Amino acid sequence: MTRRVIEATGLPPANGGYAQAVEIGGATRLLFISGQIPVTTNAIVPSGFPAQARLVWRHFIAQLEAADMTLDDLVKITIYLAERIYAAENRAIRLEILGGRRVAMTVIITDIFDPAWLIEIEGIAAR
Repeated sequence: MTRRVIEATGLPPANGGYAQAVEIGGATRLLFISGQIPVTTNAIVPSGFPAQARLVWRHFIAQLEAADMTLDDLVKITIYLAERIYAAENRAIRLEILGGRRVAMTVIITDIFDPAWLIEIEGIAAR
């Protein structure tokens, strides 16, 4: 599989460690990960954004691993935030988790399904 980050010329650059576009060639498998939510197996929602974000990323990585994939296979994520005030913490935690990996990304500020949830993440991986 080949992976190429695409940044069209003459447009504003992607700020924040993500790619404007990612081209995948030769992939034989695609994985579509539904929105992962900040709820433990005991139905507990952690308090505070950092705890919820890290839990959601753990769930997200577990889904990748269940499909025999890793964060290196990640192509696109959509992050839903309950409020704009979480944007900076979200970015810091995302960069911590993804390291130097640049994926296509959209962040949406929205009223999430459960009012206790502060973040939800869905994505696409390819291998």
